[in-house]
Amino acid sequence: MVASAFDFNQHGESGNWLSELLPHTGEIADDLCIIRSMQTEAINHDPAITFFQTGSQIAGRPSMGAWVAYGLGTGNRDLPNFMVLVSRGTGRSAGQPLYDRLWGSGMLPTQYQGVKLRSGKDPVLYISNPAGCDPNTRRQMLDQLRALNLEKHQVVQDPEILARIEQYELAFRMQTSVPEMTDISDEPQHVLDMYGPDVQKPGTYARNCLLARRMAERDVRFIQLFHMGWDQHDSLPNHLSKQCKDTDQASAALVKDLKQRGLLDETLVIWGGEFGRTVYSQGKVSEVTYGRDHHPRCFSIWMAGGGIKPGITYGTTDDFSYNIVENEVPISDLHATILHCLGIDHKRLSIPYQGLDVKLTGVEEHHPIEAILG
Repeated sequence: MVASAFDFNQHGESGNWLSELLPHTGEIADDLCIIRSMQTEAINHDPAITFFQTGSQIAGRPSMGAWVAYGLGTGNRDLPNFMVLVSRGTGRSAGQPLYDRLWGSGMLPTQYQGVKLRSGKDPVLYISNPAGCDPNTRRQMLDQLRALNLEKHQVVQDPEILARIEQYELAFRMQTSVPEMTDISDEPQHVLDMYGPDVQKPGTYARNCLLARRMAERDVRFIQLFHMGWDQHDSLPNHLSKQCKDTDQASAALVKDLKQRGLLDETLVIWGGEFGRTVYSQGKVSEVTYGRDHHPRCFSIWMAGGGIKPGITYGTTDDFSYNIVENEVPISDLHATILHCLGIDHKRLSIPYQGLDVKLTGVEEHHPIEAILG
């Protein structure tokens, strides 16, 4: 076993314990509910992150965001219900890959899948008009295409044709709404400073946190940020310090920014990963470096806002952080809690598919975590 190279301290009136690598998160300790007793069924990245995202270790099920978009419907007809932003960490830039199926719609209609924003000139591919095509020409083309698709739908009755029509129309509206949403030139300097210097760099976690707040203001139902690089099998002190520096200030700023705008009460913020790391070391061990392997038996996440009790810690592990001794939280119970906070009964949110009523929480009995609900 290898002790952490970093100190942990209590913060705020709540006394929540946090690593010295998260000083800005310490400033919002009284807004956080820290769950210490998460538990997952998978030990490797692909099945674990697939399970966290979809409720199943096997690829092909709808993602959390797709379920929420399906259950709640649209909040802004000019933007997708489910948007995804991806950034690459400085701690281990060649870390675990991500796949578009992690924000896919599975057997739900494809209009509910996540739309990924890019950091380049065109945030969303293929919505800008090509050279020589003005908006009127594009509108005429879409009208003619809609008529052809409706004619085809009358013959084959494929609901995906209607989804395709809606996606074409949404893409047309996004030609105006996305550039406005991603243009941060109207943000006051003190707000930009709160997110940190990386907010000025497109594609960084800090910029994505600011964009997430702008999406929340525009009633996007589900916003998911992925930050790659959390896989420290070796060189953990060096790599983890960089990962935390990437994310600490901007994560805290997002919570503060939502709170000062009166949005935190109606916005659920969740920060975490697909599993934890072992208390014992992996790889080369010395006075200055070590690594840790995957650990599914217990790990921590934090939640804030959206009907969650602030300033509490839930769950307890043994002295070695190996097993949970109190208030175990399976992934599916977390899913049930998320849906409950969004006003959805997880037992009723389902779709019939191949003889099964498919749910995010699966067919076994699961419940929202009542003790953390405000």
